[in-house]
Amino acid sequence: MANDNIGIMVCGHGSRDHEAIHEFQHLSENIASRFPDHPVEYGFLEFAKPIIREGLDKLRAKKVSKVLAVPGMLFAAGHAKDDIPSVLNGYRQEYPGFDIRYGRDLSVDLKLLQAAKERIEAAEKKASNVVPRTETLLLVVGRGTSDPDANSNISKVARMLCEGMGFGWLEVAYSGVTFPLVGPGLEHAVKLGYRRIIIFPYFLFTGILVKRIYSITDEMAAKRPDIEFLKADYLNDHPLIIDTFVERIREILSGQNNMNCQLCKYRTQIIGFESEVGQPQLSHHHHVEGIMGDGHHNEGHHHNDLSDHHHIHNHDHSHGHHDHDHVHTHTHRPYPQANHPHGPKHRNPEKL
Repeated sequence: MANDNIGIMVCGHGSRDHEAIHEFQHLSENIASRFPDHPVEYGFLEFAKPIIREGLDKLRAKKVSKVLAVPGMLFAAGHAKDDIPSVLNGYRQEYPGFDIRYGRDLSVDLKLLQAAKERIEAAEKKASNVVPRTETLLLVVGRGTSDPDANSNISKVARMLCEGMGFGWLEVAYSGVTFPLVGPGLEHAVKLGYRRIIIFPYFLFTGILVKRIYSITDEMAAKRPDIEFLKADYLNDHPLIIDTFVERIREILSGQNNMNCQLCKYRTQIIGFESEVGQPQLSHHHHVEGIMGDGHHNEGHHHNDLSDHHHIHNHDHSHGHHDHDHVHTHTHRPYPQANHPHGPKHRNPEKL
């Protein structure tokens, strides 16, 4: 990749957890090491600094004229489809000569599956007992969003891991927003009669959610000493994760960075989400950018007028949702299955 005044921007959601922020920073440093001839910056939507526009400011100050921006996320849900593009579109409108090109999420990728396999194998190797995989249940835990397309990717990843590694049974759960949550998932799993249960959070970074997954696992292990519970590490900075980010960045230049929109709820009528087709692409984070866990707010200005924006990613439809289970004041479209008996309203109301 020739220099050509090209910079790279890694866009994250942000977290109140300092370890998660450190891990994201480390990810950006690893990506930068793969592109020594190009400046690399990072930024967040909320809960942490720098915010995304501050990272873009740094690139512009380094005389960058073209930015290759990638979402630091596994799947394309509301943050990658809507919130980040909205911020990038606003910045590009503010600086018309500043070319920003947006890449796709990591998605379901063989390299990520291999990294996940190695995390699970490492958990098995640490165990003191030898239990055949046919007598082991694998529980894969996803982030959980209000986008069924993103949620279904966890099921695909989990199935490929289970079938490829030969586990006796597979269960899938989510840390928030959708169902089943981790608690109900484990309550169901322990009834199935397996000697060992491996809990694998399919997450990039640590944070409140990953720590909650491990805590719920410890609580169940205390109740069921007859079952061995193994906690596999999340993906984090596995070299194959870095390889996949590098691939996504190079895809932008080759024009092969389209998101898979076949089952996107903003484009086609997905069962139960019909009302969300064609929703406008707006970010719900503009008024919480830079808010830290201690309540401090970034005093920088924001660009909110996106009425005539150009889609910065290669979709041919509009997006209009945002999804997470954090506690703050901005609102978003209601998740249609929020009242499910194994969902967040009934099982985790204090986290809404």
